[in-house]
Amino acid sequence: MTFTCRHLLLLLLLPLVQPAFAVPKENPPTVSQSEDAKALAENESGSRFAQDIMLQALGLIGVTYRWGGASPESGLDCSGFIKYVFQQSMNIALPHNAFAISRLGEDVEKEALKPGDLVFFNTLGRRFSHVGIYLGDDRFIHSPSKGSKVQVVRLSDAYWAKRFTGARRVTQESVAERTPQLSQPMSDVREVKSSGKKSRKGGKAPKKQGKKKAKKKKR
Repeated sequence: MTFTCRHLLLLLLLPLVQPAFAVPKENPPTVSQSEDAKALAENESGSRFAQDIMLQALGLIGVTYRWGGASPESGLDCSGFIKYVFQQSMNIALPHNAFAISRLGEDVEKEALKPGDLVFFNTLGRRFSHVGIYLGDDRFIHSPSKGSKVQVVRLSDAYWAKRFTGARRVTQESVAERTPQLSQPMSDVREVKSSGKKSRKGGKAPKKQGKKKAKKKKR
């Protein structure tokens, strides 16, 4: 896909994004659609990496939230959305868990955010319990919560601004350096949770064997 085609697709998707830009009265008014187009089409990174991520992410606007969801057909939760976008756009396999994703890539200061960077929030009493993709011009796209859909919101909105906890820049190189095993398909949320249970069950087996041996000695 050429550079011009990428920009054209972004412009075509803007009418879908615009309704999500509404902010409370106390916040600054939203910018015009023409300014939105310029901000997204001429973002400061200008990299193919960022463009591919944004195109893939914007194409998912309207997909229903579903806890543990990992595909547009079944629905997507916040980390499932990130995982799907990076897999489809950059062939990067990420964990299906916001906290695990927050440990990848490099740390980015809020003032240095670029399109394609991941932004994290504390929404469940945990520092990295929610994640979205920064689009540039003070907005990010995410899959919020039950009963909602993938949408674009402003990073400066009161709710998100006070819950912002950090940002990461994830690339193929950074993922390979930090966790080589991510080159293989990752387990989803349910599998990540079940791994702990399996390890606990595995720990009980030696205790039972020890008790049996102890009884034999008494006899």
